[in-house]
Amino acid sequence: MTANKNEYGANNIQALEGLEAVRKRPGMYIGSTDIKGLHHLVWEVVDNSIDEHLAGYCDRIDVIVHTDHSMTVKDNGRGIPVGLHEKLQKSALEVVMTVLHAGGKFDKDTYKVSGGLHGVGVSCVNALSEYLRAEVRREGKVFSQEYSQGKPTTQVIEIGDSDETGTIISFRPDSTIFETLDFKYETLAQRLKELAFLNKGLYLYIVDERETEDDGSYRSETFHSEGGLMEFVQYLDQSRTPLLDEPIHIVAKKDDVEVEVALQYNTGYSENIYSFVNNITTKEGGTHVSGFKRAITREFSKYGNDNGFFSKLKFTISGEDFREGLTAVVSVKVQEPQFKGQTKGELGNSEVTAIVSQCVGDVLKHYLEENPRKAKIIVGKVVLAATAREAARKARESVQRKNILTGGGLPGKLSDCTSKDPLESEIFLVEGDSAGGTAKQGRDRHFQAILPLRGKILNVEKALEHKIYDNEEIKNMFTALGVSIEEKEGERILNIAKLRYHKVVIMCDADVDGSHITTLILTFFFRYMRALVEKGHIYVAAPPLYQVRKGKQSQYCWTEEERKAAIESYTHGNANDGSVKIQRYKGLGEMNAEQLWETTMDPISRTMRRSRSMIL
Repeated sequence: MTANKNEYGANNIQALEGLEAVRKRPGMYIGSTDIKGLHHLVWEVVDNSIDEHLAGYCDRIDVIVHTDHSMTVKDNGRGIPVGLHEKLQKSALEVVMTVLHAGGKFDKDTYKVSGGLHGVGVSCVNALSEYLRAEVRREGKVFSQEYSQGKPTTQVIEIGDSDETGTIISFRPDSTIFETLDFKYETLAQRLKELAFLNKGLYLYIVDERETEDDGSYRSETFHSEGGLMEFVQYLDQSRTPLLDEPIHIVAKKDDVEVEVALQYNTGYSENIYSFVNNITTKEGGTHVSGFKRAITREFSKYGNDNGFFSKLKFTISGEDFREGLTAVVSVKVQEPQFKGQTKGELGNSEVTAIVSQCVGDVLKHYLEENPRKAKIIVGKVVLAATAREAARKARESVQRKNILTGGGLPGKLSDCTSKDPLESEIFLVEGDSAGGTAKQGRDRHFQAILPLRGKILNVEKALEHKIYDNEEIKNMFTALGVSIEEKEGERILNIAKLRYHKVVIMCDADVDGSHITTLILTFFFRYMRALVEKGHIYVAAPPLYQVRKGKQSQYCWTEEERKAAIESYTHGNANDGSVKIQRYKGLGEMNAEQLWETTMDPISRTMRRSRSMIL
């Protein structure tokens, strides 16, 4: 009798033992198996060394990238214990490396503050590595043990004597689990630089054995900071113009929570807040960031109202106005942090909000009272931000009123398509009237619309928001696309429910100016219509650079290599063959309608040349 495949019984229940669960579902422990997850392995090991520094036993960490896709992390901390674990009857080193939720982080007397609190960090690295070797220096001896896919392949053995202490972890990620094994030097170096700022006095070294300098030495860097977060903020703001001569520095402690904040205002318009918990980056923020924002809004608002700076304003100042042009680093040390997920992207401890808010607020209150000139500069920046925001709101409303779906008309330069189905419709944003005219002649009127743009659009990275919505070309794009901006709970959200075209194609000349215009348009979409980018509606056309002709034969070329290959195919290596003609397309306007259609606008030929197009 054949067993029923749909039968569900006791035998269908699987109990994964040891590190098998990590290998079965790695994403639950390190977030993903792509390049981000690959680097997460390094951070788990480095975090353990950082914890030794926080405990006062480590002042140097070395990170070495080897040529065989393996990695070594070395510290001069106390070294992982190697003695016998009474309960499990095996070496403590083997317990730490092979048992989930095992480690010294659960003992408050061992680590007062720690980043790796779940006890799964280094054991996860072991489970997801095809090879790992742990070497420990402590008690005057050197011990080692090797593993494969999380399982010991040797016993813990004594291999020598040493008067040093510390731990060396060398591992090679499992190629059957990770999509790539290529560690990025820049990613590693950037994180180590952050850690140097966050840990005053700690030396961090990185060596990449895959690359050599001109003198034959390996590529390497050393990171060390004596100024800590003050230097960190200055480093982050090095390309901006600061409003204050030095950052505001806050150091406080309450209820066993250590709070350190450095903040600086600049002449820019963006808000840049970087947050950390026990040296772990919290990209999604959390309760410590909420407390910081609450303090900023409360103290600056009170100071501005008490001193009459806001009395003449006819609109309400919002929290985002107090953070325009603000660069800040918020770092807290918490004994028992509650992270949302193993990758620790957001802090969840509710009590931290009030602690950070009070600590930051107390210092800011005294700072503003003792530095009236600096306080006036900051509050003046807030007033300008609020004024610009109100102007931007009015400009957005003006754009909405002109939208085709709210009773206005389409832009005069738009040559619309006849189809009303967004799924099949596409719009070409074309550089200039000349190219726009050619595109209008060559298009398929049924599903292709053309919107010529005049020259280089506004650089939205450097412009005030209300200036952006006042820009004619940008208003035309809003109106033509049929999208709108809505405000919900203080946040601006792009509504694309009535998007009129599901393909928005940027079509500019294949030269430096064309590339610049493409970049400006892409920047606008990324900053103000990101939903279109994320949903795959934005495309960049790839017009050819050359046409090579011989008699009735012709070939379009997108690169120098293709041009040379075409000439070779027509002349068969005969350099004296003068029958080959080469046309260089300096702009779309130099192509006739038929050429533009068959090279760039025809959907069939576009699909065939997909590798030449950049699809976002």
